[in-house]
Amino acid sequence: MTRFWTEVGTVFRRDVVAEWRRGEVATVVLPFAVVALMVFPLAIGIDLPLLSRIGPAVFWAILLLFGMQVGLRVTSTENAVLRDALALTGSDPLARFVGRTASTTALLLGFSVVLYPAMAIFYYPDTPNRWLPLVGIVALFVIGLGQLVTLAAQVTIGLGGRNSLAPLLIAPLAIPLVVGASQAMASMERGGSILNWTLLVIAVDLALVITAILVARPLEEASR
Repeated sequence: MTRFWTEVGTVFRRDVVAEWRRGEVATVVLPFAVVALMVFPLAIGIDLPLLSRIGPAVFWAILLLFGMQVGLRVTSTENAVLRDALALTGSDPLARFVGRTASTTALLLGFSVVLYPAMAIFYYPDTPNRWLPLVGIVALFVIGLGQLVTLAAQVTIGLGGRNSLAPLLIAPLAIPLVVGASQAMASMERGGSILNWTLLVIAVDLALVITAILVARPLEEASR
């Protein structure tokens, strides 16, 4: 187990450092996501009640669409040569999958930390008073999205048009995450219970964990 988590940490650091050096998420994806948030208020006009209602929905949609791009940029660091070299060293495919998922999730968390205040500025939503559950919901959503992106990237690796195919796989599978997270936030705004919706997101996350354990090694073999 010590070697497993050492490999996870190595992959995590490699991906984070590679993205830090490229800076594509901070200089390309994030600015475009913020601009996308601005488009709806400009199109709708100064209708504060309407903007307040649609703000959270726009947040989740932008987080999903641009979050996929964040994750795919992280997973694009591996190529065939690197995978073959890692295989020769006896590296565990599951450890590499967990490491990539962890790095993707970390970047998505940073992405959402910037995106949510931007949404609050442009839309003036009825922000929930319970910040801890809100942070937990966003974190659970991001964990699930990070796993989905990593799985889709692994399935489409080596295929032509990978950057187009992967989002087509991710979007429909992410629907339970979007529904659960958005409805949980809406319940918080109304002062209602978020238990059922939170459990839905947790169930999806756990299902993705089990799926990753089962398919990480077969997918690694199939991609060679």
